[in-house]
Amino acid sequence: MSTLRILSGGAAQGVVNALAPEFQAETGYAIDGTFGAVGAMRAKLRSGEAADLMILTSALIAELGREGYLVGASAADLGEVQTAVAVRTGDAAPEIGDASALRSALLKADAIYFPDPEQATAGIHFAGVLEKLGIRGELAGRLRTFPNGATAMRELAASTAAHPIGCTQTTEILNTPGVTLVAPLPKGYDLATVYTAAVCASAAHPEAAQRFVALLTSDRAREVRARAGFISNRR
Repeated sequence: MSTLRILSGGAAQGVVNALAPEFQAETGYAIDGTFGAVGAMRAKLRSGEAADLMILTSALIAELGREGYLVGASAADLGEVQTAVAVRTGDAAPEIGDASALRSALLKADAIYFPDPEQATAGIHFAGVLEKLGIRGELAGRLRTFPNGATAMRELAASTAAHPIGCTQTTEILNTPGVTLVAPLPKGYDLATVYTAAVCASAAHPEAAQRFVALLTSDRAREVRARAGFISNRR
């Protein structure tokens, strides 16, 4: 059996895993995906790691296309993913509907879980939110950062803190048992990121990669994407 290698931001892990069995049944190709912070995935491709397709933010896909790592004409959007707040399943959901409420909820938390503030889309953004709210320094001892949002959410689910809270992309929250989505970050602090798939210029299986891009972005997969946390691209 042939294998299709994917390097992807963690936001797409749920939808890739959901569609992999269908793709294998149709094509005979198994899916071997590596998921993590988008910056780390970009670095892997640039360093020469073998891959057939990439799923990253649209900005990074465009950047890698200009650099010759991706086939620009193959790119297609999966949709937008919002950055949101999560709690352990069973914990009371805090009010985060505006800046004041979000600030209060974060200050009440005794542990705050989120992805890499330098490499991960949601982590970079959330670090900026803490700065904008003026509480990053005050919360420094409570911040728990991890290589990607999926790991951050698993750690939140296992947390023994009294009042933990987390922030990452909705797709990673919905794909992690033991955590519950509260709501997207409020207006003025929100982030909706478009994710795009594209075939790698050095793909060993370019035709199969293009077929998987087509499946990921197809109308028949719309409900799968929605359940995974993607919303229609408003661009």
